[in-house]
Amino acid sequence: MKKLLTRLNKSYHLFYLTTVFVAGIGLIFLVFPGESRFRFEFQKGSPWRHETLIAPFNFAILKTDAEIKIENDSTLKTYVPYFTIDTLIENSKVGVFTLELSKLADKNPSLKACESIHNLPGILRNIYNAGILPKPINSYKELEGKSEIIKIRGNKGEKIPVIQLNSIKSAYQELNDTIRKITGKYYAEIIQKIILSDYIAENLDFDEKINRDEKKQLLDKLSATKGMVQAGERIIFQGDLVGQEKFMILESLKQAYETKRGDNIEYLLVIAGRLIIITSLIGLMFLYLLFYRRELFDHKRNLSFIIMMIVLMVFMAAFATKVKLINIYMVPMAILPILIRIFYDSRTAIFSLVVTTLIIGYFAPNSYEYIILQIVAGIIAVFTLNKLHKRSHLVISAFAVFISYSVVYIAMAMVQEGSLENINWEALEWFGISSFLIFITYPLIDIFERIFGFVSDVTLIELSNSNQPLLRKLAEEAPGTFQHSLQVANLAEAVIQRIGGNPFLVYAGALYHDIGKTYKSEYFIENQVAGMNPHDSLDYLKSAVIIIDHVTYGVQLARKYKLPEVLISFITTHHGTTQSNYFYKKYQIDNPGVEVDTTLFSYPGPLPHNKEMAVLMLTDGIEATAHSLKEKTAATFSEMIDYLVDQKIKSNQLIDADLTLREITILKSTLLEKLVSIYHIRIEYPK
Repeated sequence: MKKLLTRLNKSYHLFYLTTVFVAGIGLIFLVFPGESRFRFEFQKGSPWRHETLIAPFNFAILKTDAEIKIENDSTLKTYVPYFTIDTLIENSKVGVFTLELSKLADKNPSLKACESIHNLPGILRNIYNAGILPKPINSYKELEGKSEIIKIRGNKGEKIPVIQLNSIKSAYQELNDTIRKITGKYYAEIIQKIILSDYIAENLDFDEKINRDEKKQLLDKLSATKGMVQAGERIIFQGDLVGQEKFMILESLKQAYETKRGDNIEYLLVIAGRLIIITSLIGLMFLYLLFYRRELFDHKRNLSFIIMMIVLMVFMAAFATKVKLINIYMVPMAILPILIRIFYDSRTAIFSLVVTTLIIGYFAPNSYEYIILQIVAGIIAVFTLNKLHKRSHLVISAFAVFISYSVVYIAMAMVQEGSLENINWEALEWFGISSFLIFITYPLIDIFERIFGFVSDVTLIELSNSNQPLLRKLAEEAPGTFQHSLQVANLAEAVIQRIGGNPFLVYAGALYHDIGKTYKSEYFIENQVAGMNPHDSLDYLKSAVIIIDHVTYGVQLARKYKLPEVLISFITTHHGTTQSNYFYKKYQIDNPGVEVDTTLFSYPGPLPHNKEMAVLMLTDGIEATAHSLKEKTAATFSEMIDYLVDQKIKSNQLIDADLTLREITILKSTLLEKLVSIYHIRIEYPK
């Protein structure tokens, strides 16, 4: 039955691995470009390292971005802006103005003699007909350098000089001056009765939509090419320098080649090639995990997370290449190695970065430049964020990523352009956005911890706070055990600092490893009052059960307080499958000749399966034994440490841990040094 379950488990794991492998390849394949790829790599300012290139077919030569920009700017300079006129405002204001003048003339007989008063509505209509803008003309960017506009009235457009336009202020001034000029002595009487500003309102509006559409039509008419290259024409010799002109011809050929589709057979070959490329790169990731990080390969959640992050980054990069408003350099690629470094290790982070960058580099513009930039920036991110303990660490990492992007990009641009003036400085904005987006790592850490059950160093630091509810419970209900846990945590951390490993993990694990002793704490010697031992009234088997049960109860308590599984593993493994030796020996003495079932006196395990757990097991036993020594000297400590470590090795408690003999030697010397320091002999002060 056991063999059957083992086979089923292996089969399920193999099925899961296959599913993740195929799913990762399939998802990346969906966003991979379907075009054929240009087989030559080239860089501006570098020699052409391939054979002499002959044009395989006719193709148009693309204009450079600078040339297109000059043409666009020139076209926009000659563009005449459109303004729409509102005739309803004109009719309304002129109508009311005419009526008011008529009433004024009826009430003042002297004004009837003024024939020019009847011309005033026409003057106001002419002002409206020219157009009144709400603001001064020189405040409109659309009118800078323009001598005329197109005024749209209904469905008709009419060109008029800009000089004829009025603002509300100038329209009022023009109306006022004209009335003064033509009415003469009657001006004062008219102005006293009629408020001219009531009849002046803007009726001309800059129509954003019409102007945007017209500009687009003009720019769309511009050609993006400048001449042709005929099939069979020589493009470049081997060894020739790729200058600006040759670079644009090669770029034109590359674009034409990649957009050219073959017949069905050729397209099937393209699909097959894409699948092989993706499979090879994802396969490299699997092989790396299989041979160098087997614990991640065998852990479903870890494997799923790494593949998920690779696929997610490829999706984001593919989306950026298809959306014109987003540049591919805005995608925060550095988040990938940062997250994997936080949850795993630097080597896995860098390898994941390289695989992902190679996949994206296949379809990224300027693939060589992209791959170099992302690998350099990603590695810098890993180096600067060796540990994430403070918010400032992420700030430093983001700044370092931006600097590395900028320096490498400018250096490559200097080689390609040979001039600082031709460098595309806008790229620095893209790098700034990408570096700033690194700050979303903080919320992502929390999200992935909840989804995948990971534990970051930030979380471990929070859990190591002695004010955590479970640690407060331990300190109040089992103070002796709490002090023992603190001592073990400090010793284990010192060892891990020297042999390598995660000091935050071993420190937190040590603090929580004995929380089960809060149950019947008085049965554990470190919590007992001198002269009172409850084990005196129990038989040795029951005493052993109580002692061993602190592991079981510790696990229950940890799950109740929702501790991460990685810390629960420290509780279950810190005694491995060793025995409660004291009560086992006592039971043998009291029952001579009786065959003893050793499982009744043994801890349930499992064995420590990483370096941190193994260090905790050894440190826990050594620290506890150090208290029981009558003579606390360097010699007795050294003898005790050697004996206990050898016992753990002989009883196969460390066979699943990755501790080397060198690391065990360092562990012994470190613990000896620390214990001598803790228990050093003090001088006796005079009374």
